[in-house]
Amino acid sequence: MNAEVKTVLLVDDEPANIQIVNSILKDTYKTRIATSGAKALELASQVPAPDLILLDVMMPEMNGYEVCSRLKEADHTRDIPVIFLTGQTEIDDETKGFEVGAVDYIHKPFSPAVVQARVRTHLVLRGIREQLASQLQTIKGEMDTARQIQLSILPREIPTINGLEIAARYIPMTSVAGDFYDFIPIDEKRIGILVADVSGHGMPAALISSMLKIALDAQKVCATDPARVLAGLNNALCGKFKGHFVTAVYVVVDTEKQSILYAGAGHPPLITMDRSAQEARDFVENGLFLGFFPEATYTAIEIPFKPGDWGVLYTDGIVEMTDSAEEEFGVDRFKQFLQTNNDLSAGQFVDALLDELSRWSDLASGREPEDDITLLAFHFNDPAGSRTQ
Repeated sequence: MNAEVKTVLLVDDEPANIQIVNSILKDTYKTRIATSGAKALELASQVPAPDLILLDVMMPEMNGYEVCSRLKEADHTRDIPVIFLTGQTEIDDETKGFEVGAVDYIHKPFSPAVVQARVRTHLVLRGIREQLASQLQTIKGEMDTARQIQLSILPREIPTINGLEIAARYIPMTSVAGDFYDFIPIDEKRIGILVADVSGHGMPAALISSMLKIALDAQKVCATDPARVLAGLNNALCGKFKGHFVTAVYVVVDTEKQSILYAGAGHPPLITMDRSAQEARDFVENGLFLGFFPEATYTAIEIPFKPGDWGVLYTDGIVEMTDSAEEEFGVDRFKQFLQTNNDLSAGQFVDALLDELSRWSDLASGREPEDDITLLAFHFNDPAGSRTQ
């Protein structure tokens, strides 16, 4: 089957020019003819629209520059390539044509080979652009679907633990991301919390983070032992992918025993706030990152956790966020913020910290985020009641 014959709109107020160009193109393309700028705009708006426009620059009433400008202002004609026909050879004239949206020039007197070559080239380029636009739209649709699927694996609600207030925020850098967090409710007094970060960004990282959901579900039998949970995740991930790794932190918060059991796998420090001492501290108990070393082992430490105390888990997108001078936010600044704002609720705290990060990194000015962000704070409040936000 032959490809669809393309339509070229020829616009010129000189009959001789129309006759010459039409004779060059008529055996290859359908042609429409306009002898004025107003008629050109009318024919360009008809359905189906022309695939390309050959437009004379010097015309009475409305010159080619104005016609081209109007074509580029209208949604239904802005993507039609315009080639100017002109006898002028000054650089300033050609520059003006490109500024109003033309893609090329054909100079008079017309060479049949040049006319054919320029028209053919820009029709091919338009076809490629339309194909790419269609492919990008398909990819965008697939990415939107992937984002919805990825969001669906994150907790829909935060488990309720008496005396414990928890808040979490997840901000992907792109449509899909490699950060992940989840909970393993153990009983009414204990909960396991995982925060993980897959190296890299985009779809590969998102697929690996989805694997974490399945791998974590299999660790429920050892949910009270952070070291065993991380070892189990590592065994589940090893050999499943190349070129990526996963950092993670897993804690068990016990409101009855008033403690945190904490273990990490190449992850940023756990930050805690001792409310009675008004001191924020960071703890690092890291084994090797997940998914790369089958024989990796992990250890856990126990940290006292009294009413009024805080714990904060996060991914490195927070502490490595930079300001305009490329200075990182850092752990020390993070701890200072917690010391200053520990009278907030957990939900208020995480939102206040994200606002501070936005100010620090000047994201409001349009500066692009540098990494995915996951932030999870838990606050040991009055055992008589708890809140989740």
